[in-house]
Amino acid sequence: MTRDARLSEPSPRGPAQRRDGYHQPMYFDALSFLEDERDAWRPFEALLAVPDDQFDIPVDAAHGWSARELLSHLAAYQSHALDVARELAVGERSPAHAAMDAAWKARGDAVNEELSAVWRAFSGEEVRRRAAALPGELRGYLTVVPEARWVKHPVFGPFFEEELLDHYAEHEADLGAVLGALG
Repeated sequence: MTRDARLSEPSPRGPAQRRDGYHQPMYFDALSFLEDERDAWRPFEALLAVPDDQFDIPVDAAHGWSARELLSHLAAYQSHALDVARELAVGERSPAHAAMDAAWKARGDAVNEELSAVWRAFSGEEVRRRAAALPGELRGYLTVVPEARWVKHPVFGPFFEEELLDHYAEHEADLGAVLGALG
């Protein structure tokens, strides 16, 4: 499912709603969100330990993705979330968020292909290095962003939930398939 299909446009009346009519879960404090994000990411850290000789093997049950591709995909969106967090740490707006929203509206799933192409250029070692560092750096930045700018914000609260928690949940089956294929 594409990101556009999951969420409606943010409303001035309240948080974004899922198209099925339910509100996004709302966090009332940053620590709760950060703990949930850490717990949700933890299983994906197993991808960091996939041996080099199996890192690039496509897995049919994971939509043909390899461990590298799954890890790269998630890390690319963590990197985007980090860019947004850096901007929110110093101001109330995020040009990175606006640019990605515009890209999704203009090109849809082609954005995933563009991000994949960037990450394919990295060595396996570099993918692992970045994927190991990004979550902690992101959490660190989010601890200094005022809660009103992200966790309690009607646009950025749902954004971080979607880009991190929801995104991890969407790929849990892929993770299981990739790890299960290791034998």
